[in-house]
Amino acid sequence: MNTSTDNKSRQIEVTAADLPLHCPTPAMQLWNAHPRVFLPIENTGEALCPYCGTRYTLKGGAGTGHH
Repeated sequence: MNTSTDNKSRQIEVTAADLPLHCPTPAMQLWNAHPRVFLPIENTGEALCPYCGTRYTLKGGAGTGHH
């Protein structure tokens, strides 16, 4: 996963190894994290967190995840 260690990152690229995708990610600091929410990224290749607005993009695009 390509991200910094704070929640200020607004654009994060993830890979199939990061699925199922949830926000906050394990790399984000917990002191200012919101409740964990799973994000459906497999079909579209993009997902937006409804809590913090972080935009996730799936490297390789939609359909690269495992089932």
